[in-house]
Parts: sequence; C-alpha cells; structure tokens
Amino acid sequence: MDGHKDFTLNPKNYPRPKLLSFLNKVHSRGMKYIVIIDPGIGVNSSYGVYQRGMANDVFIKYEGEPYLAQVWPGPVYFPDFLNPKTVSWWTDEVRRFHQLVPVDGLWIDMNEASNFCNGKCKIPTTHQCPNATGPGWICCLDCKNITKTRWDDPPYKINASGIQAPIGYKTIATSAVHYNGVLEYDAHSLYGFSHAVATHKALQELEGKRPFVLSRSTFVGSGSYTAHWTGDNQGTWENLKYSISTMLNFGIFGVPMVGSDICGFYPQPTEELCNRWIELGAFYPFSRDHANYYSPRQELYVWNSVAESARNALGMRYKLLPYFYTLNYEAHTSGAPIARPLFFSFPNFTQCYGLSTQFLLGSGVMVSPVLEQGKSEVKALFPPGTWYNLFDMTQAIVSEQGHYLTLDAPLHVINVHVYQNTILPMQQGGMTSKEARMTPFSLVVAFPTGTASGEAKGKLFLDDDERPDMKLGNGYSTYIEFYASVSQKTVKVWSEVQEGKFALEKGWIISKVTVLGLNGIGKTLAVEVDGKPMVDVSGLEFNATQQRYLDKLEDGGNKGKSMMVEVKGLELPVGKNFAMSWKMGIKG
Repeated sequence: MDGHKDFTLNPKNYPRPKLLSFLNKVHSRGMKYIVIIDPGIGVNSSYGVYQRGMANDVFIKYEGEPYLAQVWPGPVYFPDFLNPKTVSWWTDEVRRFHQLVPVDGLWIDMNEASNFCNGKCKIPTTHQCPNATGPGWICCLDCKNITKTRWDDPPYKINASGIQAPIGYKTIATSAVHYNGVLEYDAHSLYGFSHAVATHKALQELEGKRPFVLSRSTFVGSGSYTAHWTGDNQGTWENLKYSISTMLNFGIFGVPMVGSDICGFYPQPTEELCNRWIELGAFYPFSRDHANYYSPRQELYVWNSVAESARNALGMRYKLLPYFYTLNYEAHTSGAPIARPLFFSFPNFTQCYGLSTQFLLGSGVMVSPVLEQGKSEVKALFPPGTWYNLFDMTQAIVSEQGHYLTLDAPLHVINVHVYQNTILPMQQGGMTSKEARMTPFSLVVAFPTGTASGEAKGKLFLDDDERPDMKLGNGYSTYIEFYASVSQKTVKVWSEVQEGKFALEKGWIISKVTVLGLNGIGKTLAVEVDGKPMVDVSGLEFNATQQRYLDKLEDGGNKGKSMMVEVKGLELPVGKNFAMSWKMGIKG
C-alpha cells in the first residue's frame, strides 16, 4: 500500500509494471495472490477512495459528522456497511483496485473495528499525524473520552482488554450512529460480518467466481461468506494447544474454514515450536504461516528442521486435498464442520467429551499432535475400533473399548490415523494445489482389522473450485459415493457416480486401491467399468503386506493376522461407475 491506504500501491516497493509481471508468473503457475485491506479509510483530500466515500456519504457518524479514528494510515473514517450505498461504493472500489492489480481475493483485517484511539477525536494542529515514526499504533489524535450517554457508560461494566476499560475502548464509540439511526452499541458485533458480506459481494461481481475472503472479525453467519484466522495468537506452546479448541469451536459456530497463524503471530517462536506447529497447522482447514511485521523471519524454510517437518505434513495435506475439498462440500450442504471434536463421531464414548488435544477431519481421519516442549511421544486417545497410521498404513491400532496409547513422535513426525469403515479418496500431491489436482487418484479402504466381514464407504465431490456455488446439476461438478464390502472371502469395491460428465472431461483416473484390515491376500481379480468387464487385467499388480499392531495395552494375541492389499496399475475413470472384486486367498 501507499502509506497504508486501502486500494493503493506503494510506487517505490511495488511499481505496477513489476507487480503485474510478478502476478503473470504467479498466475501462470496456477497460484493465487491475496492482499490485505482494512476498513478504515484514510482521511486525505487527495485520496480518491476517500473523496468518493465522502461524496457518497458512506461513513459512520458521530454527532452528524463522520466518526474520526486512527489506524495504520493515521486518521481514518469507518465505512458503514449496513448502508446499501456503502456496499455499492465498496464494490466499486474493489472493482477499481482489481483493474489496477488482478488480485484473487481479499484478506480483511482490523474489522472489529480496531481503533488506536478512544472517544471523540480530532486531527491535531500541533503535530503531524501520523508522524511515520514508531510502530504506528500509538494514538496521535487529540481525543477525549465520551461518558455522557448510557451507551458509552452503561450501568454494568465489562472487563474490556482485562483492564476495566470502558465498553468503547479501542473501537468505534458505542454512541456513534449507523444507517437508519442504528447505534454502534447495537451493531458492534455485526461490523466484521457486514464487512465480509460486502467484500464477498464485490469479489463475486468482478468475474462471477467464488470469492476468497479472509476476515479477522466474525459473527453468526460469517462462515457463509468468509474464511477466518484467529487473530494475533502468540508463538507459545500454550497458544499452540489453544489453537485446536479455537478451531473446533469455530467449526461448531458455522465457520468451517478456520485456522491460527502457524508458528504464532508474535513473539518469535523457537525452532522446536515451529516444527510442532506446522505439523499440526498443515491439518487446519485454513493453513497459513504468518507473523507480525516487526518479528524476525519465520518462514518454514528458515530452519532446515522445520522445512523437513513442513514437507512431511504439508505433503500429506496435499495428498488429502480431495478429502478436504469434499468436507468443504459437506460443510456447505449440511453445516458439519471440517475439523471436528471426537465426540461428533463418537457421541457414546464419554472419555472424549472434554478432549481438545486431538481432532477429527470429517469422520474418518484423526490428528494427534505433540503440544509440549521437549516431547518425542504423544499420549493419544483412540475411540473404539481400528485405526491405521496414514503415513505407514501397515501400522494398525485396535482399541476394543477405547483407550489411551503412547505413540512415538520424533521431531518430524505427526500422528494421523484413518478409521475403520472409511474409504479415503487421495491424490499424489504436488507443489501447488493445481498440480496436485491433476494427479491420479487412489482409494484407501479401511476395514476393521483382520476382518472376515465388513463394510466401508466414502465420498468425493469434484468441481473447478471457482463456481460461486458448490452444487450438482450444472454440468460442472461430479459427486461419487464409494462402497466396499468383505464377506464370504470376497472383497468388493465399487462406486456410484452422479453427474460424471465433469470428471470424465478432466480425464481423472483411479490408479490404485489400498485395502486395509483383510485376513487374507488377493487372487482372481475381476474389474468392471459401467457394467462391462475389463478384459485385460494383466497390467494390474497385487501386493500384500502384513500389518503390525502397535497397541501395547490390550492383548494382541487374539487378533490374528491382518493384511494390507494394494491393487496398482488401474486406470479406472473417476466419472464412471466401477466395480472390482477378488477372492481372498490363504492368510499371508
């Protein structure tokens, strides 16, 4: 930005020709460019955004005049997004900015709204504001507290910021007025929400694509319009732990796309903490490393050890993108969170009710991170059933009643497990999501260990990720339900496809199916596509590996042998129904 002013470019650091050249390179690789903007509009008579805002009368008022506050540009006015004229003005400013710089989304910050000053302020005549020295968050306006109304000084007190501050502390004065005479006192919690709605509308009107909005302030309903990060979390072990409960709560609040700043916003994290944070953060629905401008660098490549942990964890995230994306579709259609507390899937397992050191992604994947300094193992709770290590699917844990188990977790290891009765769609990963999305699919079919009889199911939603609505029936999406069964020594895996045209046009295939928990190896494979037998199965490869039990708390002697069977070399079109089956031979 030029002087922190919204919708501007710094001509020295980001000259437009060089920025456009950079963006061409970014976009050619299928990557996206998101920039930050705040709601506060700099009070500056030479600034076009301000001029047009004043002409359209879009700002929140106090005693009939725009309410003066201070944020990064210095003196600012706050747009009133409850006013339809403001939404039209904001939409036009986003359009103008997009013509200047073709950004792919907007990150909207400071929209609680945050104010560096308190009360009624005016621009000082004795000194410059801002003065371009210091960190910028010291109030430089001339201000006096407002206590004359019951809205500014209500009969009850809240402990704002933990310092017994007035209700309007470091925000818009609570007796300021919105459109139609609505008081800030009544509308305060809606500010970030209304900002997100206006930004979502503005972006969607640009190109008719699905908007990407990331907002710091949210309210009930925000999840329909914006992703959320949890604000200025600290780079501490305690905050690493809190990030899980925060994420789970926001999912329940209806904001499924959520995460905390990986490695912490401030102060600088230790190398060990950053290792553990990226291992966890790779599995946040919204996953981003971010730090305070004044902090030392903490990009994941700064430390070799953190880079290794990031490659491991983010590598798995990118393989799981089809599963993550399908959970987005599920959140969109049913309201179920992407990241869930264990009690969502195990409501009768009372031991997990208060658990916030582990979480589920959907109903089939459990993440159990290290959250304490100096630890190279983690005590994880396993609800009843069979769990397979997603990084090494030969490792099985059988929890008959549900129990805690201590797992090895060296510095570069995060424990992620897939649950029985699940079919997990995966791809091969890549350096970008665009690259990852074009790789062949694989299916992981998890049965209870050593099973002679069982069922599993999964689902997959696919579209171009840019249409405004995630829905079926428009010819631009495909939905597949996967099923598997084992009975009478026969294993079956099949799909039921809705709207297969989109997936067929993309040319996606399933190249591998991995089945976990069988009590025998495979032979005499039969494959059908759209009901027609695949005549040549000579290129298919069967591999069987005996699985190992990791649990040390229950008797492993009665479990028998359990096999992981892989079928490779498949070329099953994702957009067509398929069915494959084989007889199980003797135990391995």
